[in-house]
Amino acid sequence: MAIIDLRDVSRVYHNGEHEQRALDHVDLTLEEGQFIVILGPSGAGKSTLLNLLGGLDSPTSGTITVDGKDISRLSRDEMSDYRAATVGFVFQSYNLIPTLTVQENVALVKEIAPHPLSSHEMIDVVGLSDHVHHFPSELSGGEQQRVSIARALAKNPKILLCDEPTGALDSETGVMVLKLLFAMARQRGKTVIVVTHNQAISKMADTVVRVKNGHIISCEHQDNPLTADEVEW
Repeated sequence: MAIIDLRDVSRVYHNGEHEQRALDHVDLTLEEGQFIVILGPSGAGKSTLLNLLGGLDSPTSGTITVDGKDISRLSRDEMSDYRAATVGFVFQSYNLIPTLTVQENVALVKEIAPHPLSSHEMIDVVGLSDHVHHFPSELSGGEQQRVSIARALAKNPKILLCDEPTGALDSETGVMVLKLLFAMARQRGKTVIVVTHNQAISKMADTVVRVKNGHIISCEHQDNPLTADEVEW
């Protein structure tokens, strides 16, 4: 079942007389409950695509349908409600609040999400139950990223949007984070979308979307994706 559908979507930025087409007449359909990798070099349009799906930006033209709702022309308040209810974000920079503990950082989403999950349960899911009273400065990079994943999961979103989630991590810690994200699709039915330039991660994907110069150059389904342990890093 399709959870995301883009039809003739463009995103154009203007800087004086200069026009930059970050996305150019893109069509894309993505299925629910999959681990999806959006692959491409820097400046290809990957992050623009992720921002549109996350409701952080709106298309210049075209329609974006997510979970049966056209989000292309939502008002600011409606878009805020969409972000709170439907999507969770995991960024390369962990975006944790330094003055709050792990528990407090994850529990923050209860203030915005309509159907949040237990923050304690999500912290346990990412393996950090022993760190609930620690502050971000007391955690490693991998632990901070796992807190950000717990926070995203606590919103109880249908879609997890991950922008270079392992980009600031060493390979061993990165594999640990990828295993966690992969499990969210397999065990919890989340649609997990990972934007990256790392070709190796694409071997884990159910669907690989390749982006170049603002265009979708391919969208391929993989019947037998590898696990993180099987990928050569």
